[in-house]
Amino acid sequence: MLSLIRQEKNLLIGAIMAAIAFSLEHTILELGQVASLIAGLTLIGVIIMVSLRVAHHAEVLAEKVGEPYGTMILTLSAVLVEVIILIMMLSHTSSPTLARDTIYSAVMLDMNGILGLAAILGGLRYGEQPYNVDSGNTYVVMIMTGMGVSMIVPEFIPQDHWRIYSVFTIGIMLLLYSVFLRLQTTRHSYFFSYSYAGTGDADHKHTGSARVSGTFLIVGVVLIGALAEVMAKTMDTGLSGTGVPPIVAALLVATISASPEILTALRAALANRMQPVVNIALGASLSTVILTVPAIEIMALMNNQPIHMALTPVQTVMTALTLLVASINLNDGETNAIEGATHFVLFATFLMLSLLGV
Repeated sequence: MLSLIRQEKNLLIGAIMAAIAFSLEHTILELGQVASLIAGLTLIGVIIMVSLRVAHHAEVLAEKVGEPYGTMILTLSAVLVEVIILIMMLSHTSSPTLARDTIYSAVMLDMNGILGLAAILGGLRYGEQPYNVDSGNTYVVMIMTGMGVSMIVPEFIPQDHWRIYSVFTIGIMLLLYSVFLRLQTTRHSYFFSYSYAGTGDADHKHTGSARVSGTFLIVGVVLIGALAEVMAKTMDTGLSGTGVPPIVAALLVATISASPEILTALRAALANRMQPVVNIALGASLSTVILTVPAIEIMALMNNQPIHMALTPVQTVMTALTLLVASINLNDGETNAIEGATHFVLFATFLMLSLLGV
């Protein structure tokens, strides 16, 4: 029992903090902006701790089932965390662009931040790192299609028709993902795997029961939802009137949900295994776009309140640049530090634009 408690201390801390946060929620909010901001940032740290444990249990399940199912579990668990936090924050903010900015931030973080940093670190250590070129090409064209239909085309849809297009978006995104999922796990499953000789990754193999890990994964997701409920209220009060660019809140959500993926991807790159990096970075981006969008659109329809999903001109340009650079870099079956640097420069540009509020 003591061994289990030590292993799951992050979840235990999360449960204790959730109980404290709910009992002191009104007191914290009444203490004002500074207290709310401190509480919100503390809860973000706890959510990240719980997310890391959720990622661990997702990795255990992933190793049990193998590829491509393993990566699917990792990315879907991260997207589930993102959707839960996003829904909680949307229920406590009046920002109509939070969902759009969160999805955009997640794509920039995954495709430019994670992929760029992993390719730089792996490239500096090993030179060129191979992966299955079919996976990169497939992911990029799917992301381009999903973002185009759900986040670029809406700019040209008349306001009177938002409900009709929302219903269409929900249906077409779920259809697109269903087709992709079907082919990814059957006929084209070999697109997303690569055979490696000695990779040096033996030290990162996880042991444990799939049933136990599945149970703790669910517990972790529930805790994240509970913590996010209070975090959303405290951060809304803490950031109110500070002049912080609206996209900062969205970037926080994207970073929280991607924190486990970052560690997993960097470990794989440093072990000379680029295929998991490509699957995680691009698979997370794809899942974020074509699963988060329907969830948010459904919420908008239920509340009869339109949510602005169309990218701004600057965001559209950054998205187009990212997809263009990715389509070129991921077209030869190998990554290197130079290609990683191009993506990381785009990520740095995204951060600068975010700080400038544009």
